[in-house]
Amino acid sequence: MSTDRETVLREATALLIRRPAAAMDDIARAAGISRATLHRMYAGRDALVRAIGARALEQVSAAVDAARIEDGPADEALRRVVDELMPIAEFLGILYGENALCEVPEIDAAWQRIDNRVNAVVRQGQADGVLRLDLPAAWITEAVFSLAVGAGWAVRDGRLARREAPRGVAELLLGGVGRTRG
Repeated sequence: MSTDRETVLREATALLIRRPAAAMDDIARAAGISRATLHRMYAGRDALVRAIGARALEQVSAAVDAARIEDGPADEALRRVVDELMPIAEFLGILYGENALCEVPEIDAAWQRIDNRVNAVVRQGQADGVLRLDLPAAWITEAVFSLAVGAGWAVRDGRLARREAPRGVAELLLGGVGRTRG
């Protein structure tokens, strides 16, 4: 069995997003390694959680980059963001749900940069008349991330097909925040 860090982080994330209080023994078991191996890789739970947070931010940042959010109309950019976020929804979810990641300066700063980029697209969409003006841009931005996380859980639980998730999120989001003409 592979004990590469990426696999360990992915499996630990999948467990911790559903069971935030999971013990290191449970995390090791979920990753298919011994507790001793897990401790050699990460000195303790705090180190593991910080590594998950750092990896999650790398993945979310890469997803936003891949979405080319500066290109084209805001609604199309938000669809691309959702498309890119869905495969990493669990990593995005851990940023929301893991209290140990709150108020870690480097994590907060990285998250703020990502949030600012998506928020700028939302504000531009509002200025262009594509997105509703009566909803705060920060709330719409939050909804993008929250809906992706929720859909990711639904996919993992088998309640939503993986291929249907991005479209479902985008349609729900844009149907609610899109500005109707006339």
